[in-house]
Amino acid sequence: MTTNPTSAHLAARPIACLAYGPAYSLVSRPAVQRAAALAGACLSVCLTAPAVAAPEPPNATQNAAGEAAANLLRGNTAQAITLYTEALKDQRLTNDRRGAILNDRAVAYARSGQAKLAIDDFNRSIQLFPEHAATYNNRGNLLLALGLPKEAIRDFDRAVLLSPGFSAAYANRAASFDKLGQADDALRDYTRAIELIPQSAVPLAGRGRVLLSMGRPHSAIRDFTRAANADARFANAYRGRATAKLRIQRYAEAIEDFSRAIAFDNGNTELYLLRGGAYLGVRNFASAVRDYARAIEIDPKLAPAYAGRGLAHGYLEAFDDAFADLAKAIETEPRNPLGYAYRGVVYSEVGQTEVGMKDIETALKLDPNRAATLWARSVIAEAQGRNQDAIPDVRRAVDLDPEFALAAESLKRLGGDFTDSNEVVVAGGGIQGWNLIQRGNEYFAVSVDQSALRVPLESPGSGQPKLLDWEVRKAPFRGIGVLRFEGGTVPLKSGPQPVAMTAIVDIATRSVVAVEPHQLGSKSATWTWDDGKVIVASVDGITDEFVLRPASGITQTAGGIKTPGGADVTPLDEAAAATERPKTTAVRRDPPRQQKPKTIFDLLFGN
Repeated sequence: MTTNPTSAHLAARPIACLAYGPAYSLVSRPAVQRAAALAGACLSVCLTAPAVAAPEPPNATQNAAGEAAANLLRGNTAQAITLYTEALKDQRLTNDRRGAILNDRAVAYARSGQAKLAIDDFNRSIQLFPEHAATYNNRGNLLLALGLPKEAIRDFDRAVLLSPGFSAAYANRAASFDKLGQADDALRDYTRAIELIPQSAVPLAGRGRVLLSMGRPHSAIRDFTRAANADARFANAYRGRATAKLRIQRYAEAIEDFSRAIAFDNGNTELYLLRGGAYLGVRNFASAVRDYARAIEIDPKLAPAYAGRGLAHGYLEAFDDAFADLAKAIETEPRNPLGYAYRGVVYSEVGQTEVGMKDIETALKLDPNRAATLWARSVIAEAQGRNQDAIPDVRRAVDLDPEFALAAESLKRLGGDFTDSNEVVVAGGGIQGWNLIQRGNEYFAVSVDQSALRVPLESPGSGQPKLLDWEVRKAPFRGIGVLRFEGGTVPLKSGPQPVAMTAIVDIATRSVVAVEPHQLGSKSATWTWDDGKVIVASVDGITDEFVLRPASGITQTAGGIKTPGGADVTPLDEAAAATERPKTTAVRRDPPRQQKPKTIFDLLFGN
């Protein structure tokens, strides 16, 4: 008999904490405990007994199991384990009932960090109750957290075979495929999980993460936004959307989303590191210092936080603090190139470019393909007046890490563009005023007149895209353009269907507001332009809203999809009152470099 998971299983979030978690191995017991705790927090408990021929009055065993489940839900894992163990002493238990209780005790063991005991109980549960899909899902989840995605996939395969409607198992298998770099398989399984439970935040965020890894940040933002709308307290949705917005250089919006994530996960040091890096990119150094300081407060041995704070101190000309932090970063992780790279930049700030270059050479030996190191070398070249030597390094840094705000800011300041020698014009793919550009597996539409106006041709379809038409909107949407393009074909049950996409472009800021599905087979999206915004009822059943004009009617950088309210967000102008730079006792030993002329970026941010 095939047993479907209970509603409790389907409502659970079995991979919520795995969306951005590291892969662990079985090398050491602490690693096992950390991984088991990670997976254990995400495993589901069988809260209802398997079906029996006729209802029976509650007995001591049922009472113990029920009380154990209640304790487990409250986080009292030790008491839950004790009660489950007591329930298992009943010799009258049928195999399926004993198997279900063993599954639940395994979840308790996993949540308490006892991975070996959890695996043992999962194995015994499967021997006794081999048709229980939730047990395969749970064991797979633990294997995934332990860094064994191939083994986990076998368990998830069994779970979906036993229960084809088990959304969590599809989502977990997708996470395993993602760990293995099998993006297409991960995308397929996340999509299936979303079809089964459209309002589940976890598979939406998971699919967003895969889309981002495939170079489709605008598509990722749509999924992360849906995840946030489904669960306004889901920190990973905000974090993912912030990362996607960094990719397309919407730094203020990224900072806001990182702030939302921190509001719901304020002990996560990585969030402070990410927001600190975004603050560096917009030259809000005082706020960056505060974020890195908070990360250090949580984890005093966090070398990247010392490195980031050291760099921020350097830009604030608090050089003593800067060099102290950078020395601490190097002392804490001597093999991490970040401390050396950032110290090289700070040396350039005090005019000692040759000394700084020695640190950067050390960083390059440690990791020649680290975006931060290449960016740091470009800073030295720029400080020495060698801008043409700086541009290739900073462009390479952007290619390696598109979310590295400091590199993107430097490339703009240096007057470089985001093209590279591997880009080619696709013959016959463009239209008047626009070229179709291919770079590897990626395609872009590039304006003939403004090479900095680049539109990523994101599409769910396969095959080479083709530009269709370009429309510049009239008042009151003057300055907004709409670019339509063929996006290849999408496999559906009825066979391959052509897909067309539409990009909304803010011409004034040379930025892409969104890339939306416009046509799929015979279905077309509905666009409503009114009151300074456009509402798109897309062919995939999602309605998105984009605010394109502020109340004054002046063009601004479009904010993208509306975000849910209610979260505590750090004000973006919080450093406005912190313009006074801290005093320093450091002395410039070399002549200071010549003041650079102010750029548009500097004027916008008040530098």
